[in-house]
Amino acid sequence: MQVVVRDNNVDQALRALKKKLQREGVFREMKLRNFYEKPSEKRAREKAEAVRRSRKLARKQAQREGLLPSKAPRTR
Repeated sequence: MQVVVRDNNVDQALRALKKKLQREGVFREMKLRNFYEKPSEKRAREKAEAVRRSRKLARKQAQREGLLPSKAPRTR
């Protein structure tokens, strides 16, 4: 992974690096590897994640097709 530092602005480069690591799932994997996870728990977690992803995809597809209303913007 590579981040370019422009004009000696290390803070901006650090933010960009953190964003890339977050997108890749590095922090989440580090958290998961902190403790041992039983194989049965791992299977259950991965299955739940897959279900969550498929439901999210189906919900987005239904919104695109107009079957569900899209999220209304919040009013303050």
